[in-house]
Amino acid sequence: MVSARTWRPLAPMDGPYRASAADVGALNVVFSDAFTERYRRDGMVGVRVPNLNPHVWRYAIEDAAGGAMLWRDARGEIAAFNMVHHSGVEGWMGPLAVRTEYQGSGAGKDVVERGIAWLREKGTRVIGLETMPRTMDNIGFYSGLGFVPGRLTVTLTLDAAHGDATAELFGRLNARDRDDAIIATKALANAVSPGYDFTREIELTETLAVGDTVLLHQRGTLAGFAVCHTAPLVEGRVREELRVLKLVLASDASLDPMVRLLRDVAKRSGTRRVAFRMQGEYDWAYKRLIALGARVRWTDLRMSLDGYEEQPPRLGMLLSNWEI
Repeated sequence: MVSARTWRPLAPMDGPYRASAADVGALNVVFSDAFTERYRRDGMVGVRVPNLNPHVWRYAIEDAAGGAMLWRDARGEIAAFNMVHHSGVEGWMGPLAVRTEYQGSGAGKDVVERGIAWLREKGTRVIGLETMPRTMDNIGFYSGLGFVPGRLTVTLTLDAAHGDATAELFGRLNARDRDDAIIATKALANAVSPGYDFTREIELTETLAVGDTVLLHQRGTLAGFAVCHTAPLVEGRVREELRVLKLVLASDASLDPMVRLLRDVAKRSGTRRVAFRMQGEYDWAYKRLIALGARVRWTDLRMSLDGYEEQPPRLGMLLSNWEI
């Protein structure tokens, strides 16, 4: 005899609450399970998405600050999360995930809409996220919430190599010079793309010891900077890449000297390569990295909320990673 099981609807999620470092273990469970299921639906059976490095989680949470949102189920366990970031006028979401049993219940819509509302309250003029370009379900889901597909972001890597000059690093400056560097980086970002400000990312990267910021000076003036992380992205992995999260250049001509500095920093820090997440609009920079021997590693689709798209920079270039 087969007994019937009583169907019970899912209890609604409660939140959002502000995430903290104490939530990292539970966040990793939801992250790994949700993205593993996503890969399974895409036909990649047997792929298990690993946990993120707790140090990377802490950076994501502190960088998001009040935008580090999580939702709980009736038992108090994490059912969903959304790390919502803003750097001046630029706002973006990631990582974000909904526990598998809550997917399809409308929970994801609430999670994203709360993030949008928070960024609007902060006065951002750009609201975006990145997703896997092969995942039609994700693209359709975000499109239904008002996001519009943009260009691909292509991850390129160059091998580490000693250069002819030693980079100036923010973390090695004295307190007074750090203050001056913060003023200069903020001014440069604003000159390239008005309203952008990566001060928090620079300071957190140093405070949490997950990387450093490379400063490029030419003729006594700051010509570029790059916020880089060397902490492994995946829990338990060795240091392999120097990941460029933010890169701002005053002119196209500053790309080659910045690349040389980054390759040298990677070599000196014991990492094998430098990873650039090249936004599709910078085709000239993409071609230059390929010419230098860069290898294509990954692609992401950049999506922006309708009416909150990125605008071309006034000069030079600005790369802003919309993933941690």
